[in-house]
Amino acid sequence: MAAAESVFLRARGRTLTAFRPDAEYEWKGPFYFIQGADPQFGLIKAWAQGDTDNGDDEWGEEIQLTEQAVQAVNKLNPKPKFFVLCGDLVHGMPGTRWKKNQEQDLKNVLKNTDQDIPLVFVSGNHDIGNTPSRETIDDYCQNWGDDYFSFWVGGVFFLVLNSQLYFDSSKCPELRQAQDAWLDEQLAVAAKQKCKHIIVFQHIPLFLSHPDEDDDYFNLEKSVRQQIMEKFHKAGIRAVFSGHYHRNAGGSYKGLEMVVSSAIGCQLGKDTHGLRVVVVTEEKVVHRYYSLTDLGSHGIEKELLDMLAKQK
Repeated sequence: MAAAESVFLRARGRTLTAFRPDAEYEWKGPFYFIQGADPQFGLIKAWAQGDTDNGDDEWGEEIQLTEQAVQAVNKLNPKPKFFVLCGDLVHGMPGTRWKKNQEQDLKNVLKNTDQDIPLVFVSGNHDIGNTPSRETIDDYCQNWGDDYFSFWVGGVFFLVLNSQLYFDSSKCPELRQAQDAWLDEQLAVAAKQKCKHIIVFQHIPLFLSHPDEDDDYFNLEKSVRQQIMEKFHKAGIRAVFSGHYHRNAGGSYKGLEMVVSSAIGCQLGKDTHGLRVVVVTEEKVVHRYYSLTDLGSHGIEKELLDMLAKQK
């Protein structure tokens, strides 16, 4: 069990132990990774019944969808560098009846991911609560690893953030301050190392389509958003990848791309259950959203494979 459990706890000491920084500082050519979001075991039934607080007592459909996602990722050739899940791993909020069962069933599916494809976890509001506390964050970290951390892959610097601390840190203001201080340190490191790109993963999008859009359940509050966008812009961050919206969306702010990916699990719009393929080249970050069926049946399209073949 220890070996199986360790694949869920690779984020430790604010880094990802799957990658050695000294071996990953330099650019080695194009690569790609897979982004998924919101498997959210339990939401499909809860949403259908109109009871999102207590209706999450079945999640068989989410198990099947996540199995389909894992099978699609495992078939890809060449293999992705990693598979990141951008939050809301399960629907049950901290302390609710089905949360532990949902988490165990999710782990039982995810442990079948190819062992050469590290799993990267991002905390969402259902994972640590809409108003997180030190206790709910500690519980998350015991199950899924650190709630924020950084790692290098092939000359590209990745940051995983706990966006719930930006949404409402009223129960743990000191934890938000700690993340802010850590983030400033990380961006200073990235500037010194001259990385090719900086890419951020967080659950809640900065915005859904326009940087100045109104506050909403699905974005960050305007004053907080503006501070973060400006900080990211000044640091030269290329893209932010999020979930939370259960629909595909996105926009840009001064060259910073905001990419909002729909869910593996319950859809709240017209998108399909899917995953995003993200190709990183020396000049740019290119991404496509695939339905689980298409990615599993046909793999990655030739245009993206051709990008990966260059500079090899």
